Amino acid sequence: MPRKPRRGCAYPGCLMYAEEGSSYCLEHKKAEAKRYETYSRDPSVRRKYGRAWKRIRDSYVREHPFCEQCFERGILVPVDEVHHKVPISKGGTHERSNLMSLCRSCHNKIHLEMGDRQIRD
Repeated sequence: MPRKPRRGCAYPGCLMYAEEGSSYCLEHKKAEAKRYETYSRDPSVRRKYGRAWKRIRDSYVREHPFCEQCFERGILVPVDEVHHKVPISKGGTHERSNLMSLCRSCHNKIHLEMGDRQIRD
C-alpha cells in the first residue's frame, strides 16, 4: 500500500520535510515543543503533571501493560495513555483507584463522550 506524501515543515521559512506523524522537522520539533510549554500551556498543568506524575504513570503501566477496555473484550493492545477516571480539574487525584490504562483510541472515545474533545476533520 502506498504511503502518503511527506509534508513540509510547518515552521515558517523551513524547507525541510516534516517527520512522520508530526508537523515539524527534527530541528524545529524540539523548538516548537519548548515554545508550547513556555507560552501556550497553562502553567497550572505543570504543577499537576510533573515528575511525580511520570513516576506514578510509569509504575501503573508496568502493572497494567494493556488497555483495560480492550482487555475486557479479549483484545491485547499495549498502553498508550493513563486516564484519570475523575479528572484532576474536577478534584480527582493520582491514586491508583482513579487511574485506568488505555490505548489512544479508547482514551479519545472516553473524552469524546465526556465532551471535552472534538473530532477533527
